[in-house]
Amino acid sequence: MKEATLYRVLPDGKVECTACARRCKLSDGQYGFCGVRWNLGGRLYLMVYGKISAIAVDPIEKKPLYHFNPGSMVLSLSTYGCSWACQYCQNFDISQRRVLEGFEVTPEKIVELAEDYGAQGVTYTYNEPSIFMEFAHDVGVLARKRGLFNTFVTNGYMTDEAVDLLSKFLDAATVDFKGNAEPKFLRKFSLVPDPEPIFQALLEMKRKGVFIEVTDLVVPEIGDNLEYARRLARWIVDNLGPDTPIHFLRFHPDYKVDYLPPTPIKSLEEHARVAKEEGLKYVYVGNVPGHPLENTYCPNCGRVVIKRRGFDILEVNLTEDGRCKFCGAKINIGGKVQPTWRVSDRFAYVPIELLSRYVKVTREQIEELRSKVRVKVQGSS
Repeated sequence: MKEATLYRVLPDGKVECTACARRCKLSDGQYGFCGVRWNLGGRLYLMVYGKISAIAVDPIEKKPLYHFNPGSMVLSLSTYGCSWACQYCQNFDISQRRVLEGFEVTPEKIVELAEDYGAQGVTYTYNEPSIFMEFAHDVGVLARKRGLFNTFVTNGYMTDEAVDLLSKFLDAATVDFKGNAEPKFLRKFSLVPDPEPIFQALLEMKRKGVFIEVTDLVVPEIGDNLEYARRLARWIVDNLGPDTPIHFLRFHPDYKVDYLPPTPIKSLEEHARVAKEEGLKYVYVGNVPGHPLENTYCPNCGRVVIKRRGFDILEVNLTEDGRCKFCGAKINIGGKVQPTWRVSDRFAYVPIELLSRYVKVTREQIEELRSKVRVKVQGSS
């Protein structure tokens, strides 16, 4: 555990967390909606600092990031908890667990692992990274110094303060919309009061130079309204630009929403059609291996410039400076295509259980820390 930086002190021992847009106001002993940011003695602590739940090496296309250093390998890691409560979450065993435990790993060790496994970057994913922003920051700053890039897979439900902190180390982000950002859907199935903070965070990330790709999980029957998909696409064109990639992802039944079928492919294709009609140039269908809309097409000549199947790149038709080999048009690529795209298997198991010990924060430790902090605060004047 470590004292957080994303918070402000309020009267009467309360604090306001500024990591996510909920801005939880917490009394002494309370923890935020995420379950991992606690007020102990009038100070906010990130209780899962240096405690990870999962770690692996995988292709950057899995995030998905198709236009940022395509073909690269990333070390992906997570903690526990989330700022949302999605009833359809496929990582619910990580995101919806409110536990103060994990494999104990330092930022230095994570960067060392990334280098040892030949990864070109570090990705903070599987659960919402903004809730463990201080840990991501410490890893990310060190990773960048060692020549590695940093990416988030995030719901984007962040404050300006959080975006300001991430801008010090983050290179790219996949921002995950659900159900076309329809407010009614998000309120009922993710317990998100209002999607507006996501749009504000996107504007701030864009302004601060973070490379952005957008995903939209299309949930059949309850989160597949084409009019909202059109509104989302139009907003992206007007505010982030028509070169911003968007991925319409196929839902599969999981967690509490296991009663719905997978998203019909036709529905995904209709969403893609709407996005193209609104002017988006790079539109994808995700979680459908072999679909033609896994490929990147040149917006000018229509030829395939990156051919994919699943997370694999099969063919690259780009010049060194990111132009279409057929017509010379510039393609929106952040960084460059990495030579590792030719590697047959870009997945790697990281035996974290052999490299670290699994620790749990006990109630006794929390109470001991809270009493120590309270004494310091009372005597600090």
